[in-house]
Amino acid sequence: QVHLVESGGGLVQAGGSLRLSCTTSTRTSSSHTMGWFRQAPGKEREFVATISRSGDNTYYSDFVKGGFTIARDNAKITVYLQMNSLKTEVTTVYYCGARNSSTTQIEKMYDYWGQGTQVIVSS
Repeated sequence: QVHLVESGGGLVQAGGSLRLSCTTSTRTSSSHTMGWFRQAPGKEREFVATISRSGDNTYYSDFVKGGFTIARDNAKITVYLQMNSLKTEVTTVYYCGARNSSTTQIEKMYDYWGQGTQVIVSS
C-alpha cells in the first residue's frame, strides 16, 4: 500500500508564498500519478492540480491557474505544490493523492490519500 505524508503548511500573509510537499512510500518514484486537492470548512474537497508519472504533463484548476505550480522530484519520491500570490481564506487543508492510472481531476479516481496539511492565509 502507498503511504503519503504532506508537509509545508502554515500561516502566511496574503500575497505571500508557500511550498507544500508530499512524500510517498513507493518503491519506484515514478509509479503513480499525483494530485493536490484542498478543502475549506463546510465545503467539499476541490481539485487543485495533478502531474503525470513522468512529470511532463500537468493540469490545473482554472481557479488557481497561473498562481500555483505542481512539480515532482522522483529521486526524492516527492511531489510539490508551489503556491504564489496567495489570497485570504479561512483555514484550508491541502491533501495529496496518488493513483495508478493517468491524470484526472476527479477525486474518487485517486487510490491513496495523505492526512493533509493546513494552510491559513491572513490579511
